[in-house]
Amino acid sequence: MSLKPWREIATPHKDVLAGTFKQSEFAADITQVANGEAPSEYQGAQQFYARTYITEGMHLLLESVAQRLASQGGDPVVQLQTAFGGGKTHTLLAVYHLASRSVPTSQLSGIPPLLDEAGIAELPKARVAVIDGIKLSPSQSRTYGQQTINTLWGELAWQLLGEAGFEQLADSDRDGTSPGKEILTNLIRQAAPCVILIDELVAFIRQLEIGKQYKAGTFDSNVSFIQALTEAMKSVPNAIMLASLPESEIEAGGTMGKRALEALEKYFARVESVWKPVATEEAFEIVRRRLFENPGDRAEVEGISRKFSDFYRKHAEKFPLETQSNEYFERLTRSYPIHPEIFDRLYEDWSTLEKFQRTRGVLQYMAIVIHRLWNTDNRDALIMPGTLPLDDSNVRTKSIHYLPQGWEPVIEREIDGSHSVPPFEIDGHDTRFGSVQAARRTTRTVFLGSAPAAANQAVRGIQAERILLGAVQPGQTVGVFEDVLKRLRDRLHYLYSEQDRYWFDTRPNLRREMESRKQNISDRDELQLLIKSRVTRVFGRNHHFGGIHVFTPSVDIPDDYGTGPRLVVLPTHAAYSRGENNPAFTDAEKILYNRGDQPRQKQNRLIFLAPDFDVVSRLKEQGRIYLAWDSIVTDIENGTLNQDISHLNQAKRSRDHSEQSLNQLIRETWKWLIAPLEDFIKGKPQLVWEAVQVSPSAPNLIQAIEDKLREEEWLVYEWSPIHLRNLLKQWYLKDDTKDVGALKVWQDTCHYLYLPRLVNDQVFLNAIVKGIETEDYFGFAAGKDGERYLGFAFAFGSGNIGVLDESSLFIDREAAIVYRDSLKRDRANQKERNHTDTTFPADMEEMDDKGESSASGSDDVSIPDKASSFKKQFYGTVSLDPIRAKMDFATIIDEVVQQFTAKLGVDVKISVEIQAQSKEGFDEALQRAIKENCNVLKFLTSEFEY
Repeated sequence: MSLKPWREIATPHKDVLAGTFKQSEFAADITQVANGEAPSEYQGAQQFYARTYITEGMHLLLESVAQRLASQGGDPVVQLQTAFGGGKTHTLLAVYHLASRSVPTSQLSGIPPLLDEAGIAELPKARVAVIDGIKLSPSQSRTYGQQTINTLWGELAWQLLGEAGFEQLADSDRDGTSPGKEILTNLIRQAAPCVILIDELVAFIRQLEIGKQYKAGTFDSNVSFIQALTEAMKSVPNAIMLASLPESEIEAGGTMGKRALEALEKYFARVESVWKPVATEEAFEIVRRRLFENPGDRAEVEGISRKFSDFYRKHAEKFPLETQSNEYFERLTRSYPIHPEIFDRLYEDWSTLEKFQRTRGVLQYMAIVIHRLWNTDNRDALIMPGTLPLDDSNVRTKSIHYLPQGWEPVIEREIDGSHSVPPFEIDGHDTRFGSVQAARRTTRTVFLGSAPAAANQAVRGIQAERILLGAVQPGQTVGVFEDVLKRLRDRLHYLYSEQDRYWFDTRPNLRREMESRKQNISDRDELQLLIKSRVTRVFGRNHHFGGIHVFTPSVDIPDDYGTGPRLVVLPTHAAYSRGENNPAFTDAEKILYNRGDQPRQKQNRLIFLAPDFDVVSRLKEQGRIYLAWDSIVTDIENGTLNQDISHLNQAKRSRDHSEQSLNQLIRETWKWLIAPLEDFIKGKPQLVWEAVQVSPSAPNLIQAIEDKLREEEWLVYEWSPIHLRNLLKQWYLKDDTKDVGALKVWQDTCHYLYLPRLVNDQVFLNAIVKGIETEDYFGFAAGKDGERYLGFAFAFGSGNIGVLDESSLFIDREAAIVYRDSLKRDRANQKERNHTDTTFPADMEEMDDKGESSASGSDDVSIPDKASSFKKQFYGTVSLDPIRAKMDFATIIDEVVQQFTAKLGVDVKISVEIQAQSKEGFDEALQRAIKENCNVLKFLTSEFEY
């Protein structure tokens, strides 16, 4: 397919063709125009409008100016605020020529329909005052004839009404003090219809140091003047003021510039109408009008644009989605002969550079490009990113002017210089590439799309689909450019790639080496071990879990009551998915129901943390990248891989960056906390999985997990006795059952998923202690002998219930009340008898009003003084058979310790001393296991000795 070259359809302006333009002429100077010293294209109103594209924003502004001058409404104050080089001064010039025109409005291109739309038959000519902050100096006066003027307000009065106007403000000008609003209102009313144009106001006021007096006044007096002037403009219906302010603090310049900008924005905000002149899409026409005398016949332009649009639609999967709409065809037409991708990259990427001046910068850059392409007889259908002649010294110099140092050798060697061997070799050795200059067009496109990116950007580079968009023309084979991109990636030392993104950098790369190593990494032997170790690291030791099991087989996850529930971290293949098939639930269910080949009993002691299915693949890829970079660093350091220190530093940075990304992905991956529950359906328990996300950004993962468990009530840290009473009534104390084993209830909460999941037995014990403080919940007994409750406690007040064992009982509240009343009756009957003994049976001990045992003796027997005759301390030491220690220790607790803990006010301390000796010594595995268990059990000391 043969497409007509752009040079045969469009014609650049003569100064662009000849290269005789001056870059400074692209920067409009409003003072030169006001003084009659500007180039003809800016000085003459007719010529200016002939080369000016009236954007939608400019149309609205000029309409408002015309309405204001004709006393038909409009805004009194307009603030022009946009980025540096964004068209502010050009807009001021458009207003200047409209107000002070030397030719009828009928000769100004685009103005007659604008006035018709505004309903203005005849636009009055207006006085225009131009205040240029860059041209004026706070310390130097200006002389007009015999008159010396110092201040902005003096300059304004002179330009509007000459000598007569200045006399009204002479005193204020001499003293450097702001004139009042009334004086300014009278001045403007006399000059009306009038237009006041203020450019670079911040540049003037930022020179005024705080507290220092200048000929032009002080900082405060100048800000006060602006405040009074903006207020005065509202009082005169046929006067308007336009002022340009920088868009950013960087453009404002320094501390004083920022302060001046803040002060001026505050006062302008009271009355002004903010207008931002140039939208990105409108820049197409602005640039085209300034650079091209004739952009081409409409039919031919649309024909070429249609060929490109159809080509993009034919290969829709290869190009960005935006190219598939009819709107992109319109963009091609509006920007012809420049491809829209050039505008997108310059306006979206290059305009982020501090020195790049948006529209003005684009004009300067493209003028140089078009001049070079015209002289070298470029035959492309459009001027595309792949067309940029970076081999030309002027184009290359202008390109790197905006970039950090170090880019010239990169362009020279690998992109488009006379010594850029790889692109020239690739094009020269294969006619498929050489016939369309595929390698050079591709490197140019990557440069334009990636060079402005900051080195610390999270996502760098230009996508492959945009490289194709900037390089391929209709009739060319897309696959050729895809192939050449891969070859460039494998050969160039400054080209980086990640997934489908490519970018140039001033630093050489080691990516080819890394990619090669990444492919050889074993998923099972290396990658899984790395991921397991990194996941294990994120959990601290300060938590309530009985254990955290990372990628642990079910047989190695204990089935016990433990000191807390166990957190099971599922491996990557057991990821949580929102789809119908959920590997996390499948694997978790196997662990929940089985410990190896045996059924698991304590199912309610397990909580699961699962990886996110959508992130696992990225995690694995990042893990391989890290391992590859880590091996490169190791090989460079030990000399196996011969690289210099810069390569070593680059590899370390890449390794550290990949490690940081890996650690972040670890948190982003393991974020699904899942808990097994049971709901009763038709009287039968059915397993239900509930899942909730843990924030990856939480500073402490284990704390975030516990907080989420507490929030979802999947883990109970504090249990109210009312909940314990309800549980007893629902499941145990029903159908005339008066008591139930307390230990059984605790163990059941560890077994069954439909019961509450408590952190540990202490939570259970605390609920019991609180419950027996009043008679609202239940009673408690240490045991039962026939119909007699041993250690009966009900409405007990504060106290200790002792050790929870198989004899411990919960007593139904009503039954406890009956039993307590019977004890009170027995006590009353006993007092009526004549006592002969000093002790009573346990169930006949004196009860106080709350039901506590008082253990008082007979009234008839003399009892020695407690303080003098009762012993106050007990010590006991016993040696236990290590084989039977568990059974014997339980007996000691039941028969000795519980006798003390059942009494109020008794402080019991138990210390366990363990000694073990072996003639052959203890191996490392045993020592490690013992030490870990001692730490978990909070031993005060635990040491091995020789």
